[in-house]
Amino acid sequence: MPELPEVETVVRTLRAPLVGRTISRTQVRRPDVVSGGARRLARSLHGRRIELVSRRAKNILVTLDDARLLRVHLGMTGKLLFVPRGARGWTPHACVRLRLEGGGSLVYDDVRRFGGLEVLDPAQWRERERRLGPEPLDPAYGPGDLRAALRSSRSPIRSWLLDGRRVAGVGNIYANEALFLAGVVPTRPARSLSDDEVAALHAGLRSTLSRAVELGGTTLRDYVDGDGNRGRFAENLSVYGREGLPCPTCGRAVERLVFGGRSAFACPGCQR
Repeated sequence: MPELPEVETVVRTLRAPLVGRTISRTQVRRPDVVSGGARRLARSLHGRRIELVSRRAKNILVTLDDARLLRVHLGMTGKLLFVPRGARGWTPHACVRLRLEGGGSLVYDDVRRFGGLEVLDPAQWRERERRLGPEPLDPAYGPGDLRAALRSSRSPIRSWLLDGRRVAGVGNIYANEALFLAGVVPTRPARSLSDDEVAALHAGLRSTLSRAVELGGTTLRDYVDGDGNRGRFAENLSVYGREGLPCPTCGRAVERLVFGGRSAFACPGCQR
């Protein structure tokens, strides 16, 4: 599933071609990805100018000139692509196409169709946003904020990081990589981390996420940015998906741990 760096990269690649453009037509091939129905989506978007493209957690937010938001969640395999004028408008698994005045389209493509689109008014979005945790790359989010939130939780720290109500946008890839940098085993109870370990985890989260954004995210299978380019962070992964391969720091074989219904990855030498 695309995580914070992937969604942020999509947003950054779509801002220039979309902001200031007007939506002239909405075409829906797969109504099951549209909350509220295809007709409502088309009515809500017709003739609306795009004012802003932004991100909150794993949500892509397209702000319209009537203050409503087109919220796009990529799910497991979703892609949000700008298709320039003159190019083929429909991608192989396109679900929704927004045609733009002056040429070009915004296409939502999703082979498994676990993601989707919906239009929200500002009050509806504020209600949704209340359920989201702080942004880990926000300059105002410090080690003290992380420490206070961890203090009362018995959850394994990897599972805690995946809870979007605790911290926004972190998925399994970057949780594992940040815990490796912090030297913390993914199964440790969240509240058991020392102050030094919390500070190291905070730094690991920020450095891992920032570097992944710089490299356009991590492509393991389906993810591409808004221009159709693959992310380049996969070659920088230290432990995620590297079971049996040598740790880049100590050389011991990376181990896979299964709990909470998902795999975690850790170095038995560096994470204790």
